[in-house]
Amino acid sequence: MKPLPPSDRPSDHEQLPLSGIRVVDVGNFLAGPYAASIMGEFGAEVLKVEHPIAGDPMRRFGTPTKRHDATLAWLSEGRNKKSVTIDLRQKEGVQIFLKLIAKSDVLIENFRPGTMEEWGLGWEQLREANPRLVVLRVSGYGQTGPYRRRSGFAHIAHAFGGLSYLAGFPGETPVLPGTVPLGDYMSSLYGVIGVLVALRHQEETGRGQVIDVGIYEAVFRQLDEIAAAYGLFGKVREREGSGSFVAVPHGHFRTKDDKWIAIACTTDKMFERLAEAMEQSELATTGLYGDQRKRLAARDQVNQIVIEWVGSLTRDEVLERCLDKEVPVGKVNSIADIFEDEHFQARGNLARFEEEGLGEVVVPAVVPTLSATPGRITNLGPPLGDATYEVMRELLDITADEIRRLRQHKII
Repeated sequence: MKPLPPSDRPSDHEQLPLSGIRVVDVGNFLAGPYAASIMGEFGAEVLKVEHPIAGDPMRRFGTPTKRHDATLAWLSEGRNKKSVTIDLRQKEGVQIFLKLIAKSDVLIENFRPGTMEEWGLGWEQLREANPRLVVLRVSGYGQTGPYRRRSGFAHIAHAFGGLSYLAGFPGETPVLPGTVPLGDYMSSLYGVIGVLVALRHQEETGRGQVIDVGIYEAVFRQLDEIAAAYGLFGKVREREGSGSFVAVPHGHFRTKDDKWIAIACTTDKMFERLAEAMEQSELATTGLYGDQRKRLAARDQVNQIVIEWVGSLTRDEVLERCLDKEVPVGKVNSIADIFEDEHFQARGNLARFEEEGLGEVVVPAVVPTLSATPGRITNLGPPLGDATYEVMRELLDITADEIRRLRQHKII
């Protein structure tokens, strides 16, 4: 697998900020493992430890490909990792894993709380093997509390954390906030923050620690003022469709050519600009809707005016008129729109790889962009066990004969 040209990524021999950091990713699916992918993009060596037979279930999640052990989701999110197979349910597998931990800096796991302890791989055993170890533990409800042993998935976290309640139209069934596992991605992002802070502490003290992230907590942390509003005033924010309770017009509007546009007028000045773009400047006078409070009180009337105006024009015409008056506006993009958009192209947001047997595979590029040490994607999701022999032989000094025996007993 190789990136398609042109490419301005650093060459493989250049040092990235996390070069020299070894991460062991023993989780499944996304919450937690995505954190390892991010660290790999910025130079960390990521060893993905998987069961010798089944591997990470993420390999079978999403759209299948001609590679029997790789869906498109795995290729995209298993990036920058080496696959090492070890059966942690066998005693010898645990011993090998602890040898690997002794030579690593970070461990990432997302099993149900108590699972690692059942395998003899709790914090005490891990710390004994490596006092400097930083452990990221991601789970549905966190490592403590009455719900700690419950299964946790992003969809459940969206609901429990308060996000799903806000998604949808007034009085109707709460909908999925997008068909992607936002909670898994968000909890991993908080996990990366925790790992980097813990590594800084490790540098200063020589001691490791545990980072505990509940997926629902990452979701809840994104919900702006709803906790403060309920705590002070008992206000429960309800579903508001494509609009917003804090501003109007602020939502999605259908154009004449049956496309969608997003408009956000959060201040009186922005609404004044929109009124000018609509050639209806009188709407922004104090006698009508020039004051935010009056607009909010007349939400339906204001939205209807904008609906009719947008509906009389094509998407490109609405964009042109709004952008000319500096109104916050944007296309509601499908993935087809994104592939064609000049800004996505200019920013390099689509990374293209030639994958053997599959052809060109396009995945989201590295975020964020660093000016001096930009991250890179060295490989998409690896074949199961592609680095097992390398790690066992070269890193752990296990003989070739012993490796063969371990394979025969399905320990690796």
